[in-house]
Amino acid sequence: MKKLLNKRILFPVIAVCLFFTATSFKNDFFEIAKQIEIFTTLFKELNMNYVDETNPAELMDGAIKEMLSNLDPYTVYMNEQDVEEYKIKNRGEYSGIGAVVRSYHDKLLIVEPYKGYPADEAGLKAGDEIVQIGDVTIADFKDDAGELLKGAVNSEVEITYERQDKIHRTTLTRKEIEVDAVPFYGKINDKTGYIVLSRFNRKASSQTKEALEELESQGIEQLILDLRGNPGGLLTEAIEVTNLFVPKGETIVTTRSKVKKFNQEFRTRKQAVDTEIPLVVLINGRSASASEIVSGALQDLDRAVIVGARSFGKGLVQRPLKLTYGTQLKVTISRYYTPSGRCIQALDYAHRDENGKAVRANASQYKAFKTRKGRTVYDGGGITPDVEVKALKQNKIIKELLTDYVIFDYATNYYYTRKVDNLEDFSFTDADYEDFKKFVMESDFSYETEVEKLLKQAAGSEEMELFGSRVQQDYQELLKDIERGKITALDNYKKELSKEIEDEIIKRYFYREGLYDYYLSHDEAIVAAAGLLKDKAKYSSLLK
Repeated sequence: MKKLLNKRILFPVIAVCLFFTATSFKNDFFEIAKQIEIFTTLFKELNMNYVDETNPAELMDGAIKEMLSNLDPYTVYMNEQDVEEYKIKNRGEYSGIGAVVRSYHDKLLIVEPYKGYPADEAGLKAGDEIVQIGDVTIADFKDDAGELLKGAVNSEVEITYERQDKIHRTTLTRKEIEVDAVPFYGKINDKTGYIVLSRFNRKASSQTKEALEELESQGIEQLILDLRGNPGGLLTEAIEVTNLFVPKGETIVTTRSKVKKFNQEFRTRKQAVDTEIPLVVLINGRSASASEIVSGALQDLDRAVIVGARSFGKGLVQRPLKLTYGTQLKVTISRYYTPSGRCIQALDYAHRDENGKAVRANASQYKAFKTRKGRTVYDGGGITPDVEVKALKQNKIIKELLTDYVIFDYATNYYYTRKVDNLEDFSFTDADYEDFKKFVMESDFSYETEVEKLLKQAAGSEEMELFGSRVQQDYQELLKDIERGKITALDNYKKELSKEIEDEIIKRYFYREGLYDYYLSHDEAIVAAAGLLKDKAKYSSLLK
């Protein structure tokens, strides 16, 4: 037991010591070595003397994750399985069943089957709950069950799933799955092209370039680049995509760190495809990281008009560092800055409130910067669009409805109770929205606002008794009013919520390709962007 534990501890200690020595934290070296020795001794004694049998691997995994949780959510420990998943995401290719799956409340849900891939061919639908994969029952499986769906090309996997309270079984043959960075491109009208860039994997710049060149060969004279919902990815690909529209030698992003070797300036290295084509970039609250590098750079260089809603605000750069036994540490090494010098990181993880949450900068703290032509832009929380589209704005209730899969579940219910034969006939009516509100109220959905938390904390304090029953009653009435106000909020944000619901429903009937087809004529942001490009005077004035 002692020999095994010593081996497990020795390698991480050497790796950590080498890392900190190499990065010149000489002043802290004694303190680091001291803390490692304390932890090593504690870990050994705990495993040798605890009353019950321990699992050293699980204990260490938990200790590492708890330690990193005090930093930022992007600094994470990756075991061998996580490392492979990370590579797959960046590569854009893997072998599996061809579906987006999510673990949620000890369930494994089919979120979206890809058209023409094994899951789709086997008849699996969004909303299906996988309860068993082969001999493995999902409820008893502690790790990421979604990994069980991957495997060698042409290998078979048996799945048991639940749909509408009925159990089904099927066998799928795994195939090579290609995850396109550009899932769709087309023409809105004779002169206006439209490209969806959904992720920044290794295919991002090449596929965007191919789409741009193909559209230009079809005679387009202006372009809309859609980065909505794009969570980011490879920094190099973000620079390459920007390079399609700006000349060689332009500074796109600068990274700054306390470690000198991570202080870098990234410039475009190739000749652009088109530096003149009028360009609109669409963003929303789920456009993050590399999406913000592209939209921020194009805005700072006055190369494009940004339309939509404020982006996510992730201005932190991560790098995977190899550890022992095939594991890695994905660590935040620096912050990135757009060409004007602004960092658009929204949350300060070094400073937290009394609840342990990272502090968010408010608008009064934003600093002003100038674009190349002298326009004023701001840091402090994402890229602010030049033209805002109300339907793309999000707030807490919308985020909670999405996070808790309420909108997803409603779309599932809609799909199995309504027939939609073609996209042209689809319409999400006022009556449908009333049905959605009823669905929300009858579900177990609930969320607590910050105001409610403070009120409940105050109402439950001993000091409240000093004010008498009348004040206590008023507090309870106020809490009830807030609860009623949440239902009112469903009416206040009908437009924004309707868009989220429509998107989810359309994918059920017509896949993601159908959703993009629908966007071309129905999406408010695309309609606004196309109108802006048509009004050349207004477009030009926004860039002055």
